[in-house]
Amino acid sequence: MGPTTATSVCYAIDHRASQFTVQVFSGGLLSAFGHSPTIAITDFSGEAQVNSDAPGQSSLKVTIKAESLEVKDDISVKDRREIERGMQQEILETSIYPEIAYECSNITATKNGEDQYLVTLNGDLTMHGVTRPQTVCARVILTGDSLRAFGNFSLLQTEYDLKLASVAGGALKVKDELKFSFNVLARKKE
Repeated sequence: MGPTTATSVCYAIDHRASQFTVQVFSGGLLSAFGHSPTIAITDFSGEAQVNSDAPGQSSLKVTIKAESLEVKDDISVKDRREIERGMQQEILETSIYPEIAYECSNITATKNGEDQYLVTLNGDLTMHGVTRPQTVCARVILTGDSLRAFGNFSLLQTEYDLKLASVAGGALKVKDELKFSFNVLARKKE
């Protein structure tokens, strides 16, 4: 995945220099009046082990603190607190399932210009006590001592036994699909 070398290089994610969000979509009869919040994932860590000679032998592990999810949108403090409380206590149940983890050691990469790659990660996502296969496609750029990855993926909440939030007797509820977007910076470990 970079200049040809005989060794694997480890990169650690810098979550302060990265962005990782979840888009939630509203549905139901009142969805035109509802809110489709964007959730920021603010506390996550991980490492990418990159083998430039054999990209398929590279790996990635990411861990998210489930309680770190915060509403990003410009809404009232009261609404923000209520959405975050419901998300953490009723949907993610962060006291029981404090972490969300993604592990991948099945990677394919295609060179797409100098130091750029189109990467497909076929890994396992564990959330709310359920582990399922999750494919993630990304554009990866290797420059000097850093790795930058951009992409998005979707998943269905019900596949992870997550309760779909609803209000007003179900007239306003969230849709099953969540869309994740990421722009992650990782730095070479010494």
